[in-house]
Amino acid sequence: MTAKEYLQQLERADVIIEQKMKEQADLEELSKCVRAIDYGKDRVSSSGTGDAPFVNPVLKIVMLEQEINAEIDKYVDLKRKITGEIQSLQDPQFIKVLFKRYVEYKGFDKIAVELECSERNVYTIHGQALKDFTEKVLKM
Repeated sequence: MTAKEYLQQLERADVIIEQKMKEQADLEELSKCVRAIDYGKDRVSSSGTGDAPFVNPVLKIVMLEQEINAEIDKYVDLKRKITGEIQSLQDPQFIKVLFKRYVEYKGFDKIAVELECSERNVYTIHGQALKDFTEKVLKM
């Protein structure tokens, strides 16, 4: 795993949490809907669960909420770990660029504005910072 892939784990974890939260919101909306009965079909005797129609989505919501909480716990731990590893570097410019890029998810253009330097310079610092991160953190 390269330094870049390693650092991108944080954003991937964040995306997964966002998607699960969206799924949860969709399920919550679905659980509020009442389904209509189709009287046009012939009635067939079947043994149902006896549960109200909203019970299954509510159970899914509870299970998904537990998954989201577990993902958030992992995300917080990973963020703390990666932030500490970035801050263990010696060069303040490396720390700033890697933190803004991989913890704050900022683009190179925004980083350049914040650091008051050219975007090309940010790319150069980023490349050097990744090399330093690989040597000092990943090869330990």
